[in-house]
Amino acid sequence: MANVNGRNECGIGVTPLWPLRKAQTAIIIAGCLGTAFLQIVTSAAAVQYTRALGGTGLHVGVFNALPTGMLFMQLLAGLAANRLRYRRPLWFGLSLIQRTLLVPVALAPVFWPGVFHTGWVWVFLAANIALHGLAQFGSPLWMSWMGDYLPREGLSDFWGIRQRWMNWTISASLATCALYVALSGMTIQQSYTHLCILASIVGVIDLCLFLRIEEPPVNPAASANWKQVFLEPFRNSAFRSFIKYACMWHFAAMIGAPFISLYLLQHIGMSLFQVLMLWSVSAIGGALSAAALGRFAERHGNKPLLTYCTLFKPLNMIVLLLAPRDPNLAFMFLAPAFMVDHAMNIGIQIGQEGFLLKQSPSRNRAMFIASGMAMAGLVGCATSISCGAILTSLHGWNTTLGSWSVNGFHLLFCASAVMRATTLRFVSRIEEPTAADHRLLAIQIIRRQSIRLSSGRRRKAAVRTTRLITSTAPADRAA
Repeated sequence: MANVNGRNECGIGVTPLWPLRKAQTAIIIAGCLGTAFLQIVTSAAAVQYTRALGGTGLHVGVFNALPTGMLFMQLLAGLAANRLRYRRPLWFGLSLIQRTLLVPVALAPVFWPGVFHTGWVWVFLAANIALHGLAQFGSPLWMSWMGDYLPREGLSDFWGIRQRWMNWTISASLATCALYVALSGMTIQQSYTHLCILASIVGVIDLCLFLRIEEPPVNPAASANWKQVFLEPFRNSAFRSFIKYACMWHFAAMIGAPFISLYLLQHIGMSLFQVLMLWSVSAIGGALSAAALGRFAERHGNKPLLTYCTLFKPLNMIVLLLAPRDPNLAFMFLAPAFMVDHAMNIGIQIGQEGFLLKQSPSRNRAMFIASGMAMAGLVGCATSISCGAILTSLHGWNTTLGSWSVNGFHLLFCASAVMRATTLRFVSRIEEPTAADHRLLAIQIIRRQSIRLSSGRRRKAAVRTTRLITSTAPADRAA
């Protein structure tokens, strides 16, 4: 493995490594390419593909539960990392499999068209289980690598800039999917296959960029006993408080979030093109706000950012409940709300990842990062699958409250909104010593804004007075 001088431990010359500034640029570009891969293969096109294979609400619930449900793989990666000298070879090999895994699954029906009628939906779901499992296994390896390599000073600021470009990529990727599905004239089975191939190519390029980024050696846990390695993060009070919050947040979010695309397609009656474009537009909200959110976290801490973003998260569920049944009106109604909600999602992601990177110690870092999200993933997975089963059992059921027709989607969205608001109690208990007090910070922000508004009004009044004087001056002289 290469060291900082671009030579491996045996003294054999290898490709020179990039300096920090160029490596940070590569990390941003790679993040954009990796985001494009993930957005394409897990977009609403994948939900429609699942439905085309005969999938129901249960299948969609399972599909959308996989990103969080496979988070337990991070715990295995945390244990494995303590046995490694360097993380890159294992991470690169498994990630290469992950980026190419869906191609044969998507191509199979091209050579065997009858395969669609043989329960292929479960084969597709199994492939996605492997895809997300490998992704989650690689996540703490990569995150701990970045935590050891990137300087702590300005880390949240850099992460916000990275998120900004990644969100522009999300918008472009989903717009590309929407246009291709709408204009290609092919069935969703055919168009999604082509998209998977494109995503695979982009994803492999992403991995190759990390071959020239320095990797510091792993700093393993003090104890080689796997139980001690596993339990160490849970004995840390700050990380325990974060784990409790993360579990509650995933429970609240996964009651409703996995079924938004299905709701738009099935209940509102949007076309796949409209749903993809809606998610594409929503990502613009994240792109416009990510850099500012990163600067906020760098200046005030991750806990205040998590608090303020969580405060506004129930609004998206409420907006979905109020959405009109007309697809075109619903698109115009939901687009601004989705942009705001996506900005809140990015704030939560920056806050969570910033906490994990900054608060985790160098020793046993991979396990600390893994424990921060893995338990929450298990909670989120169980919630999504359970709610998918509930939604399937309520298929065809509806009732009326006044002039409002209520079905299974509405029940889940109401429950999710309530639980998201409840999550604020858990956010307030996160231990981050260097973070500003979110209540005092809110008062300061409101006070500053009030001062700015009042000073702005005074300036406008002064300008109006000046204009009045200058406009009446000629008349005075004429008199």
